[in-house]
Amino acid sequence: MTHDTEYFRRRAAEARAAACSKDEPERAEIAGELALAYAALARRRAAEIASAEELPAIKLDTIA
Repeated sequence: MTHDTEYFRRRAAEARAAACSKDEPERAEIAGELALAYAALARRRAAEIASAEELPAIKLDTIA
């Protein structure tokens, strides 16, 4: 199953919200690490999409 950039952004936001919880410090620390990981995945997916859009599907020959 593949996930898109928006999925990882949502998960990062959820994890950040959980990390702000002061109820259980151990879980907050784990949630903070998850937030960082999901944010990194979102950035990586966005970079992959951006680089794929920059490359032409067919290489065009330049006229010299």
